Amino acid sequence: MPRAIVIHAGFHKTGTSTLQQVLRQNRAALKPHLRAMLGPQMPELLHAARGYSTWRDPFTLDKFAHRFRALMAGLTGMPRRLLCLSAEELSGHLPGREGIPDYRAAPVLAAEMARIVTELLPGVPLRFVLTLRQPDSWLRSAYWEHVKSSSLTRDWESFATATRPGADLAAAADRVAAALPCPVSRIWLEDCADQPLGPAGPLLDLCGVPAAVQTGLKPVPRANSRADDAVLLALLAANRDYTDRDARQAAKRAILKAAQEKARD
Repeated sequence: MPRAIVIHAGFHKTGTSTLQQVLRQNRAALKPHLRAMLGPQMPELLHAARGYSTWRDPFTLDKFAHRFRALMAGLTGMPRRLLCLSAEELSGHLPGREGIPDYRAAPVLAAEMARIVTELLPGVPLRFVLTLRQPDSWLRSAYWEHVKSSSLTRDWESFATATRPGADLAAAADRVAAALPCPVSRIWLEDCADQPLGPAGPLLDLCGVPAAVQTGLKPVPRANSRADDAVLLALLAANRDYTDRDARQAAKRAILKAAQEKARD
């Protein structure tokens, strides 16, 4: 069993992609200290977490618990290493989708994970980590992520009005902490965005990775930087103009490709 477990369970749009790229690209250097398990290594679990955030019913929660239990039961070795799970979708969908105005599913999902770790791995220290961002910045980033990745057609003002309660990530973190019997640490993106490893640095501190090891890690470019407003408005227009899914996605790919080519010129 691992010597300890750290679960970075969210939230979206808080530097998580950059953080996970640091873990992925420095896997060999970090191997003596921790094993990082990221989203692509647990797709079925994340599918169940998103499902629960949509339906919030006992059946879907049981599916999530069953898959997390299987993940934990399948662990081997690592007596001297820490296990770090990092995936923002462990808190469900990014708020702003129809019927998902906030992170109300996150405390329930976190409590299930804590319960199962305690049951299967008694005595193994467990800590949750949440990455946070100030409300206005998070809200605008969430809006454009939905415009880019979904068929959202709502204007900014109506989206912001409906989703603003979900932008209070500090309150969401409070609710997660209240549901857990273990420590919950918070990392604010604004406090670490300009550091060499971004939010990965504070996470690695919590994982006990020595500063000397962190100094030798390879930094990564900032991931998922927001596109130019003109590009994002073009994507919003495509969502509104194309009712056919394939046609809409083709139009959006063309917009993004043209923007990338312009950026290279």
